[in-house]
Amino acid sequence: MKFAIAGAGAIGGYVGACLARAGRDVTLFARGLHLKAMHEHGLRVLSNEGDFDVQPNVSGDLASLADADVIFLGVKAHALTDLAPKLAAIMKPDAIVISMQNGLPWWYFQQVDGPHAGIRIESVDPGGVIAGSFAPERIIGSIAYFATTIEAPGVIRHVEGDRLSLGEPDGSRSERCKQIAEALVAGGLRAKITTRIRHEFWVKLLGNASLNPISALTGATLAEIVRDAQTGPLIREIMTEVETVAAKLGIELPVSIEQRMAGAEKVGEHKTSMLQDLESKRPLELDEVVGAVLELGQKLDVSLPATRAVYACAKLLDRKNRAQ
Repeated sequence: MKFAIAGAGAIGGYVGACLARAGRDVTLFARGLHLKAMHEHGLRVLSNEGDFDVQPNVSGDLASLADADVIFLGVKAHALTDLAPKLAAIMKPDAIVISMQNGLPWWYFQQVDGPHAGIRIESVDPGGVIAGSFAPERIIGSIAYFATTIEAPGVIRHVEGDRLSLGEPDGSRSERCKQIAEALVAGGLRAKITTRIRHEFWVKLLGNASLNPISALTGATLAEIVRDAQTGPLIREIMTEVETVAAKLGIELPVSIEQRMAGAEKVGEHKTSMLQDLESKRPLELDEVVGAVLELGQKLDVSLPATRAVYACAKLLDRKNRAQ
């Protein structure tokens, strides 16, 4: 299999580095100083589990991914609307697309039965552009359970965690998932194949919809906002609202809110991806994560006052950030 990372930032770049460490044929698509540094010096990963250097193929030309069998989408969710049609135009007809974005994926209500089948979340896929670019049978879902940052161009800091879940949208255990998981395991990741990928999205969303915007608004780390006497209860309140929306969709979460809070605190003094984006003057992944929950809440007649209040404040912050 030939692999490609369309967006080799902190998460995508780390996955690409692990594949390269396993000796897999992988091309990393990036831009700017990060691309220049990787082209000149390769990609360096700093980790408490051991630093390592790799020399993957790197490119700033999307056409270089045309022969990939498996393409990991490593860009932020809001960048997919622009990327998806361009990527679809150059991909092989049988190429596999692995979504890695925070929040609910654009394909969440595809390949399902029942009253919610075919729902499109406008916050995630404005105008249906992404869904129109990738046929459902191409898609494999994934969820990354590790914390990474770009410490400098060409240098990724691995903070903690090594698990990445893979799941077919139809809930099957496929041979293609098995082969991809084996490649990731060879590179040092714990790649788990799940038949309940949609349930896992909501577990991750408990944190993304609460921890991320509050971290961006306060400038505080995960441990700080979870332990704080004011923000801690607010996080629990938002998580409860998110859990209510999931329940309306028939999703029973396999972990409790207290377990999710404890997991966030265990990560420690780590800045969320949303806070990292704010500090780097990049657009926030807000509508696709928090906005999607609010949109579904409106469709399902669920009141989300805490989530809406934090979203309103973070939305203004994002507008000011984008203006700068």
